[in-house]
Amino acid sequence: MSDKIKIGISIGDVNGIGLEVIIKTLMDTKIMDYCTPIVYGQTKVASFHRKTMDVNEFNFNVINNPEEAHNKRPNMINCWEEDVRLELGESTPTGGKYAFISLERALDDLIAGKTDAIVTAPINKHNIQSEDFQFAGHTEYIQSKTNAEDSLMFLVSEDIRVGVVTGHIPVTEVAEKISKEMILSKLSIMKQSLKKDFWIQKPKIAVLGLNPHAGDMGLIGKEEQEIIIPAITEANLQGIFAFGPYAADGFFAANTYSQFDAVLAMYHDQGLIPFKQIAFHNGVNFTAGLPVVRTSPDHGTGFDISGKNQASESSFREALFAAIKIVKNRRESSELSSNPLKLSKFSKDRD
Repeated sequence: MSDKIKIGISIGDVNGIGLEVIIKTLMDTKIMDYCTPIVYGQTKVASFHRKTMDVNEFNFNVINNPEEAHNKRPNMINCWEEDVRLELGESTPTGGKYAFISLERALDDLIAGKTDAIVTAPINKHNIQSEDFQFAGHTEYIQSKTNAEDSLMFLVSEDIRVGVVTGHIPVTEVAEKISKEMILSKLSIMKQSLKKDFWIQKPKIAVLGLNPHAGDMGLIGKEEQEIIIPAITEANLQGIFAFGPYAADGFFAANTYSQFDAVLAMYHDQGLIPFKQIAFHNGVNFTAGLPVVRTSPDHGTGFDISGKNQASESSFREALFAAIKIVKNRRESSELSSNPLKLSKFSKDRD
């Protein structure tokens, strides 16, 4: 019986690059020194992708449940029996159907405690929609399934960490959705995640403005004066070291982000465009604030290169290692919290 961390992996859209980056990652046998990977998919679909990659020396160990996982081999649970028509590079209802089946099975096992974390390969947010999946993306679905009050889309890398107040919503709705309470909630989640998941004991968080020039003292929008600044003030009263608001363009151009442990952006592209520019190929999407650990690569389905053996596995590999590290950090944090004397020594040593 191995106590090695078990990582569940959902395959994403079967017509995308999910299985390609999964296979490329797991072909490195050293991965099994750090975790036991369990892929939720189907061996026939995996074999099809493997052939497009001209890979002959790689196979999954087929199991029925996580308890049967081999701790020295990549494992796969067959989530369906029927043959699937693959149309690589195309967005089809089939792609969405089996992406959801894979995700649901992997998440159910995670919630049941049969695995320790989940790494999700990219889905297509349009074709996965159904009666069972009516969410803007993974983040919202997993938050709902785990009954979490709130969550934070948290993009992380060695160089920068960026969270967003509003996620997958139209830009036209951003200003009306932002509130003092929402910003405070995201800042609270970010602080707790930085402490528990990344072991940063006194995190400094930069908060971006919504408008150009961070509103220019109210000349270009009132959100900074009426919502964001009061939220930052209240956050500091609550023991959250938050600073700002900063004008987004100059903040990233001047490398100011390097002076902080994390950045809270107001909306999706405000945070993700600079993040992907800075952390290209090495960024990880982590959903903070959940009772479970979920990471994913910071790229999409890659329909334009699917089946061409051109996809880089770098971000997926980083997502896998991030999940392992966060699980370990949470376990250690839990152990320290349950032992006040050990926690006191730990805090003293860290300071």
